[in-house]
Amino acid sequence: MSEEHYFSADPSVAFQRAPVEAEVWGHPMSLVSGSGVFAQGRLDIGTSVLFRETPPPSGGRILDLGCGYGVIGLACALAAPEAVVTAVDVNQRAVLLANENAAALGLGDRFRALGPDEVASDATFDEIWSNPPIRIGKAALHELLLTWLPRLTPGGRAVMVVGKNLGADSLQRWLGEQGFPTERLASAKGFRVLQTRRPGEPA
Repeated sequence: MSEEHYFSADPSVAFQRAPVEAEVWGHPMSLVSGSGVFAQGRLDIGTSVLFRETPPPSGGRILDLGCGYGVIGLACALAAPEAVVTAVDVNQRAVLLANENAAALGLGDRFRALGPDEVASDATFDEIWSNPPIRIGKAALHELLLTWLPRLTPGGRAVMVVGKNLGADSLQRWLGEQGFPTERLASAKGFRVLQTRRPGEPA
């Protein structure tokens, strides 16, 4: 299956669900992924690195950007009982699966997956967590990040995992040039974990 399906609003490949079992930050998770959605039937390596190298959030309003079947945002919600998570994906199947997984985990009151246009225009977030869709291309990725990073509250942060061979270091530099200071938190298995801050003092 071509990767373009992952980034389609309505993938054309036949829809088949596939279970995924994971343990993140000490919390077991039984999830369902699906065809036409990123990382069908598995927890991808980049996301595994993100979880292993980064402590969980403590709470607040969290955005799972490019959520796929929801594993990052759901892990944040499980680890931080005070967190309220909005998950965003252009892929309608991903949104469906993420909401189904939230309901199955009893997180439907604190986790909601939406299409990008469904998020309130004035919504802001304390943290963004993401394994961003690097393969949509540099221009589209830059547009995506410049759409959502300004929604961070002053002093808020984004935590992202990016493949070194997919331009993690140049992305780190570019984010700094855009006014979003970015540091490398970790490097493992060919991936960088980046932390980007929105300048300003927390409210």
